[in-house]
Amino acid sequence: MYKVIEGGVCAAKGYKANGLNCGLNSNKDKNDLGLYVSDVPANTAGVYTTNKVKGAPILVTKQHLDAAGGKSRAVIMNSKNANTCNADGVEKAEAMCGLTAKALGLDANDVLVASTGVIGQILPIEPIAEHIDELAAGLTYDGNERAATAIMTTDTVKKEYAVEFELGGKLCRLGGMAKGSGMIHPNMATTLNFITTDAAVSTELIGKALSETVKVTYNCLSVDGDTSTNDTLLLMSNGLAGNEEITEENVDYEIFKEALYIVMSELTKMLAKDGEGATKLLECAVSSAPDQDTAIIVAKSVIRSPLLKCAMFGEDANWGRVLCAIGYAEADFDINKVDVDFRSNAGVLPVCRNGAGVPFSEDFAKVVLAEEEIFIDVSLNSGDAEAKAWGCDLTYNYVKINGDYRS
Repeated sequence: MYKVIEGGVCAAKGYKANGLNCGLNSNKDKNDLGLYVSDVPANTAGVYTTNKVKGAPILVTKQHLDAAGGKSRAVIMNSKNANTCNADGVEKAEAMCGLTAKALGLDANDVLVASTGVIGQILPIEPIAEHIDELAAGLTYDGNERAATAIMTTDTVKKEYAVEFELGGKLCRLGGMAKGSGMIHPNMATTLNFITTDAAVSTELIGKALSETVKVTYNCLSVDGDTSTNDTLLLMSNGLAGNEEITEENVDYEIFKEALYIVMSELTKMLAKDGEGATKLLECAVSSAPDQDTAIIVAKSVIRSPLLKCAMFGEDANWGRVLCAIGYAEADFDINKVDVDFRSNAGVLPVCRNGAGVPFSEDFAKVVLAEEEIFIDVSLNSGDAEAKAWGCDLTYNYVKINGDYRS
């Protein structure tokens, strides 16, 4: 039912994008300013950081969405500077929207804004003003990669994913891009994430689908335990696929929501795999839980354990660290029923049954944990609910990167 396609935020009909280097990043080979635009007004929903310190772009984006009745046309983005904790932050974020609106012939409230990078440094607006016309003039229906690279900070790879599916006989597409490598921790997306679709879905239902899907994707992601100040996730629906607009939670809504889950979960895994200094992608799958909330809490507790993350870097099957993390999870279950396996493409290593260790080969454990993707399977044996959480190992390079981040 769902086919993986290329295109990121340009996969859906009616979206153009572009990215370039305007001078915020001294490395002229790296884009630092991005833009994507819908040909027509799009129903738009957003989810933002839970940090009490919120970047000025978030404040302006929320204001513009409210003023425009939950619709938007464009998103302007920059990297290298988060425009956070600055006295003139809102003024600069508004200026970015105003400059973009002028270049595109739109109202400023039609434009949303997002920034990422160093916190507490004043954002120079001059480089953006000098390049905004060039950025707008270069918009194309295949410019997604240029935009995706414009939001990268310590990311080592761009992150894009898209699928196509049918609603009422109409071919629909949904795709997105994300950035994030460090300062990633629940709750919210803890990154910049942008998703577009040509499916026609009401503003109310894209908001509902987004909020529910965040709970089991981005909110189950942790790299280092730090929740960012600029976390933004935006979903735009322009309706150009021509399907009858989804206004109730029917079969079409479930099909759309599953497409959203596929894209968001794949982007979540990309973010986890590209954690700062990471060498391994970690996935904790909790099954047989009494309810989904318990499964989520336990999975997140395991995946964000610094000790476990270090053990995975060292390829050490120290399963006691898994039990420890499960044990301090704020949820009710019987620890004496818990089973744990380490799993990878090299095989499955049972390490715990009924809350107690079982004999295993240390040599085989090394083989299993030497792979780049490690799965930690936890069964609570207390129900039918399940959930997953994603993260990465904790390495020497993480400290090196963050010991010199502003450079």
